Amino acid sequence: MSFTRRALLGATGLAATPGLPEPWAIGTAAAQSERVLRYGISMADIPQTTGQPDRGAGAYQFTGHTLYDPLVAWEMDVADRPGKLVPGLATSWESDPADRRKWVFRLRQGVKFHDGSAFDADAVIWNFEKVLNNQAPHFDNRQAAQVRPRLPSVASWRKVDAMTVEVTTRAVDSFFPYQMLWFLISSPAQFEKLGRSWDRFAQEPSGTGPFRLARLVPRERAELVRNAEYWNPARLPKADRIVLVVAPETTTRTNALLTGQLDIIESPAPDLLPRLQQSGARIIQNVTPHVWNYHLSLLEGSPWRDLRLRRAANLAINRDEVVALLNGLAKPAAGVVDPTSPWFGNPEFKIRTDVDAARRLVQDAGFSRSNPLRTRFIVPTGGSGQMLSMPMNEYIQAAWREVGIQVEFQVVELEVLYTAWRQGAAGELSRSGGITANNVAYLTSDPLYAFIRFFHSGQINPVGVNYGHYRDAEMDRMLNAATSSFDAAEQDAIMRRVHEKVVNEALWVFVVHDTNPKAVSRNVRGYVPAQHWFQDLTTLA
Repeated sequence: MSFTRRALLGATGLAATPGLPEPWAIGTAAAQSERVLRYGISMADIPQTTGQPDRGAGAYQFTGHTLYDPLVAWEMDVADRPGKLVPGLATSWESDPADRRKWVFRLRQGVKFHDGSAFDADAVIWNFEKVLNNQAPHFDNRQAAQVRPRLPSVASWRKVDAMTVEVTTRAVDSFFPYQMLWFLISSPAQFEKLGRSWDRFAQEPSGTGPFRLARLVPRERAELVRNAEYWNPARLPKADRIVLVVAPETTTRTNALLTGQLDIIESPAPDLLPRLQQSGARIIQNVTPHVWNYHLSLLEGSPWRDLRLRRAANLAINRDEVVALLNGLAKPAAGVVDPTSPWFGNPEFKIRTDVDAARRLVQDAGFSRSNPLRTRFIVPTGGSGQMLSMPMNEYIQAAWREVGIQVEFQVVELEVLYTAWRQGAAGELSRSGGITANNVAYLTSDPLYAFIRFFHSGQINPVGVNYGHYRDAEMDRMLNAATSSFDAAEQDAIMRRVHEKVVNEALWVFVVHDTNPKAVSRNVRGYVPAQHWFQDLTTLA
């Protein structure tokens, strides 16, 4: 919304939505001629601005790929097909044929950080140290906690020359470039200038990205301004300023769009879709590699070690009704990935609704409606990727009760849930609460993110996020074979077998795939909804 339109809103006396900043209070330092868009985000706080966002994969679109760049980037300006790996701050990368563990990244010449300092190999090394070397003087545990689980293969790094870096992986890993999507580069010079304080850096960050941070008000808003000197002309922002407004409550966020206080929101309230469309707003959604699920503990003592109960929990859910609850803003899940994926395969166990079969399996396992299995799950209040969290969880809770599974929820803020997820089922947050499953929704865009990090025994905390402590020799062999292969067809064939095994063993409870919906006012143009959780705010106009 332009400032002229915002002033008109104030003049009409239209009430501000409770819980949001008043519309005329946002971005008052901007010039009248600026193109300003206000984006209501579903998070309880602005994600970290220091270089590695917290609050999950969805946060990268807000304070990740706006302020910073990775060495290896994801194609985000296409909507009609999945993106692919493209050059970022590295113009090329390759593994050494003589030692496939060694990867060489050739860096882009002439790139400047927002503070004017030069991007080079020293900056890349400094950033590796920042998150992977806890003895480094500039190590930041807050950033490390976010990105270390996303870089499980990194063993060492070294500067080859001023514009070349070599990274050595722990083992041969053909999917390693996908890990580098998450490694964002911040400015060493700015850190020094600000007295080596990450707290000060959060207020005055410096990356190489298409936006600069003009203002940060924790738990309220962040103002991003166009970086006219951005190195990639194809990603120069269309808007002059984007104001990220914290709006975690779904109905509040949607009403703010209806009353003109926001221009774009993520995850609109499903029951308000008709009103949004009547107002002239557009609903934008797309195929998204993402699954909303329950990740089950397989530790000794967990009821989910029993395959009958895992299958029963899947069969008891009517996914069409969950989609209806979301007013169509989802797709029923039949596994980790959609049946259209080249990795889906042909599982023998079909994810479907069969309440009678679920009830029989529960009875075979020694439980019933009168003598239910009682357990606890940790679930989030909401947040990016978690969709309509509590209504969905409560619907499924009721469905399980009908077959003899009684689940109590420990409801936490999303970042607390992420901490429990990273700790794993044996971690303090799960163990002390008697938790046997979590409800983190996952990105599934590549083999690492769909399978390896969850189902390889070598990915148990502290290396990765195999939350359930799943250990299976056959699975490890298949995943090791995939990471050792540099042939895409062979990789896909292995991933099909991996997915079949995951579904046949019902290792998760699979519910729905998100469509990553946005609602935009009629004055918003140009947004490209990528088939990923990564989105490019430079396309907003």
